[in-house]
Amino acid sequence: MGRKFFVGGNWKCNGTTEEVKKIVSTLNEAEVPSEDVVEVVVSPPFVFLPLVKSLLRLDFNVAAQNCWVRKGGAYTGEISAEMLVNLSIPWVILGHSERRLILSEANEFVADKIAYALSQGLKVIACVGETLEQRESGSTVEVVAAQTKAIAEKVSNWSNVVLAYEPVWAIGTGKVATPAQAQEVHFELRKWLKENVSAEVAEATRIIYGGSVNGANCKVLATQPDVDGFLVGGASLKAEFVDIIKSATASS
Repeated sequence: MGRKFFVGGNWKCNGTTEEVKKIVSTLNEAEVPSEDVVEVVVSPPFVFLPLVKSLLRLDFNVAAQNCWVRKGGAYTGEISAEMLVNLSIPWVILGHSERRLILSEANEFVADKIAYALSQGLKVIACVGETLEQRESGSTVEVVAAQTKAIAEKVSNWSNVVLAYEPVWAIGTGKVATPAQAQEVHFELRKWLKENVSAEVAEATRIIYGGSVNGANCKVLATQPDVDGFLVGGASLKAEFVDIIKSATASS
């Protein structure tokens, strides 16, 4: 059986109660391929998680945008994996480049977060990706391999992990990796998993692309053999997110 197409919507630090209700209403009314064809997960800010979960159609799921690296306690401002489980939130995004860069989350710290979230029963969208400087210096594969290696050293069961390749230079910039650039890195990531984890994990793990994905470029990106879906930023707040979900039917 092939890898089921996956579309995640990362709302980042955006939205009011009314705006969130409007986005959910648009999604609830949308005609999209069935759950057999595409898995859809949206990730609102923490404060809107219960609201979105209560209103969102049942064939879509909800993700948190982050969680703490271990059990809760005296960690002001943090949200624990246990809290997400308590709220029946099934997914969490970890290692997003904005957190790696702005908040200096190191590869090992991200890997510890991923391992702990998985241990508590959460499913994880694990993000990797290179900066513009790293791409221009020719070290893209080396960088994403190091990020993936840190995860592999802490994670033994990959069945609840979706790997998201997000070139930092293409996030929120309007720049987007060409289909060939995206496919090249996805191919190298799958090859790394095959050589360093197992052929089974490499074949089964979904590797999705994130970086200025929109309604105009999603279909051609979706045709790439190692692109198993998308992690969408700004466009996930707009009606075109529905078009991106529909691109699942273009997937090879």
